[in-house]
Amino acid sequence: MTDFQTVLVVDFGAQYSQLIARRVRELDVHSEIVPRSISSEEMVAMDPIGIILSGGPASVYAEDAYQLDPDILEMGIPVLGICYGHQVIAQTLGGQVSRTERAEYGRTSIDVQDSGSLLGDVPDGSQVWMSHRDSVTEVPPGFRANASTNGAVVAAMEDPDRGLFGVQFHPEVVHTLHGQDVLRGFLQHCGARGDWNRASIIESQVERITEVVGDDTVICALSGGVDSAVAAALVHRAIGDRLVCIFVDHGLLRKGEVEEVQRAFGDASPVRLITVDARERFLDRLAGIVDPEEKRKTIGELFIRVFEDTATQVGDARYLVQGTLYPDVIESGTDSAATIKSHHNVGGLPDDLNFELIEPLRDLFKDEVREVGRELGLPDAIVNRHPFPGPGLAVRIIGDVTEERLEILRDADSIVRDELTKAGLDEEIWQAFAVLPAIRTVGVQGDGRTYAHPLIVRAVSSEDAMTADWVRIPYEILDRISNRVINEVDGINRVAYDVTSKPPGTIEWE
Repeated sequence: MTDFQTVLVVDFGAQYSQLIARRVRELDVHSEIVPRSISSEEMVAMDPIGIILSGGPASVYAEDAYQLDPDILEMGIPVLGICYGHQVIAQTLGGQVSRTERAEYGRTSIDVQDSGSLLGDVPDGSQVWMSHRDSVTEVPPGFRANASTNGAVVAAMEDPDRGLFGVQFHPEVVHTLHGQDVLRGFLQHCGARGDWNRASIIESQVERITEVVGDDTVICALSGGVDSAVAAALVHRAIGDRLVCIFVDHGLLRKGEVEEVQRAFGDASPVRLITVDARERFLDRLAGIVDPEEKRKTIGELFIRVFEDTATQVGDARYLVQGTLYPDVIESGTDSAATIKSHHNVGGLPDDLNFELIEPLRDLFKDEVREVGRELGLPDAIVNRHPFPGPGLAVRIIGDVTEERLEILRDADSIVRDELTKAGLDEEIWQAFAVLPAIRTVGVQGDGRTYAHPLIVRAVSSEDAMTADWVRIPYEILDRISNRVINEVDGINRVAYDVTSKPPGTIEWE
């Protein structure tokens, strides 16, 4: 089986932990996020070539400060500390960390006194991104300071003989102009081969799936989106016609989506497809549920029950394939990260699950999944499709989910997506959709008073869904969307545009 070199990212609760892992992967090295509670013994068992300590919101000298097993710094495995991680190294090994006179947030320039092993490609005076109030004021024995800024007397330090490095700035954000050079220098010190890419991912997963499944039949939860489609293609490459895809029409899909999925995975596809009409079953279960977490978990459990019922049509299927991604796992809660929302395919799974899960994309970000899909030969219409949540329109309807509200949202959402496609914005936009809130608003239509729903339009750009920015859609396009929605969709009399980034908001409203 293909063995990847791995760099572990120890998560101290930073908003950028996932981004660190992403940047390492962009340099063709596999990375994985692990909790701050990890021990040196657990580290050794994972056999990393390098360790990166993330930033974090706390002070290293606080009573409840996040700690690191000090033996991790003595294992002989190269370690890079970033921000809080930089301070943890200093504090643990006998340096000094102090509160500075002023905080340092945002862009600043770095004064490189000694480029050393890590800053060789970082020009003196180049821009870095800071986010700290504490600072290393005295390096530990054996270390030398490499750089400083106006707010950090030790902006970088290293002990290359022990493979220990620290930077106060954030090399993982794009505002640090030579951040990738810093990470590349660290990976070179780790002896990274740089051989983790989409072809090696496919090879590894095909080997793993073949070994795990043996001669058994496998069913796949196919939604028609890119995640489940790529997962299905990977498993099909491994086991061929022993894969059966089940597409559940739960009544929460977008306009025309059932027909689109059946066309894409119908007679022209080598994959066997079973479509299950479960609309009434889902709507009955969702009636009266307004809490978003309860919606997601209800949908997740019911999905499984439908698969269990359908699996009897294909024999004794032991395995269920899901298109779970790394952000799904992270946002559903880890030891170091709060639960942002329970994804239906992670936090919504029932305890008495009768299947063993196969999740070949569980360690990947969305853009990595798209690359794997292209390598597998999936058409652009699938690979480039905007993400659509597994719970569907249920999490885009605030409050109670009813057939009437679903029809209103389907019609309005179809107009939004149609106008953005006509404007040629599909490649610029990561995800675009409409939200129907649980309020009504007064309006005037046809010289009469109306009391109808507002519609919220949401469009974001992103690389991996962990962070996102709202798209600056031209006013004339928003104007066309508003006019069409109000004139063509009964029940809507007002249109608003969401200008919130992630963070602080999430992409979906629920």
